[in-house]
Amino acid sequence: ELQGLKFENWEALQCKPSLEVYYLTTMYAAEFILGFLGNTVVICGYIFCVRDWKSFNVYLFSLAVSDLAFLCTLPSLVINYSQGIKVTDTDFCLSNRYLLHVNLYSSILFHTWISIDRYLILKHPLRQHILLKRNTAVFVSLCIWVFVTLQLLPLLTFIDMGLDDNNQTHCKDYASSGDASNSLIYSLFLTVSGYMLPMAFLCCFYYKIARFLKARNGVFENSSFQRPLKLITITGIMFFVLYTPYHIMRNVRISSRRHYQGDADCTLIIINCLYIISRPIAFSHSVINPLFYFLMGDHFRETLLGKAVRSYFSVFTFATC
Repeated sequence: ELQGLKFENWEALQCKPSLEVYYLTTMYAAEFILGFLGNTVVICGYIFCVRDWKSFNVYLFSLAVSDLAFLCTLPSLVINYSQGIKVTDTDFCLSNRYLLHVNLYSSILFHTWISIDRYLILKHPLRQHILLKRNTAVFVSLCIWVFVTLQLLPLLTFIDMGLDDNNQTHCKDYASSGDASNSLIYSLFLTVSGYMLPMAFLCCFYYKIARFLKARNGVFENSSFQRPLKLITITGIMFFVLYTPYHIMRNVRISSRRHYQGDADCTLIIINCLYIISRPIAFSHSVINPLFYFLMGDHFRETLLGKAVRSYFSVFTFATC
């Protein structure tokens, strides 16, 4: 049996170093390159191309800023993981863990408010509702930042600088830090309040939009009115596929620390490796999010492409002259 199984050479079974050097390095590098490019284009597109900002644009812009802030911490992690260097800077450790989790939970909240916005625009196409006002969207976005920050303040108390084999301090991930019992309670709280409740709201407004469109079948045949339903459907699938394994394995990882002592336990090693695998999968939403701007934005794709074409012809005309 795996539990209690002991081996003489535990170095051969320690998959964590290999996963960090090869798997995390590859995944985080790919996420940085693709995510940084996509979110930078989106942010520049909103700043320079979109003039008439609506509530929907405010939420998407805030989402892109959140993704970009997190992605900017990845190059240092990639360098450290690829060279097998332990992060010893406490400030960098805390800021990275903070930005990582802020992005994780603000992302799903922004998508939740986008689903609310899409439902309200169907109900109030003239934008009379107060939640469809641009200033309201700015206020809601600020509230999301504040709420997520307050929600994650206890997390910073659990992050600690562990000791490696050479008795040198290094940055540990959240699931491997702090007291396991208290950390598990807080992790379950984050799972419910940061993931499950927003997902419930997404499903709720998916149902509301589906009922609304079904009740008016034949009235809203234009594909633009079906777009909100597609948006929420894709969003729900994305978060379920990406976030569920991470939250399950994070809680299992913390719980396993309460029952298995030390690193020389096969079950603990397997759990830790699965947890490591789930981490970059959850954070890959920062790469997928830009697709929402191009596929689902209110004329964002047409505006950005039009601006790019006009700029190209301006440069071409100037060069030929």
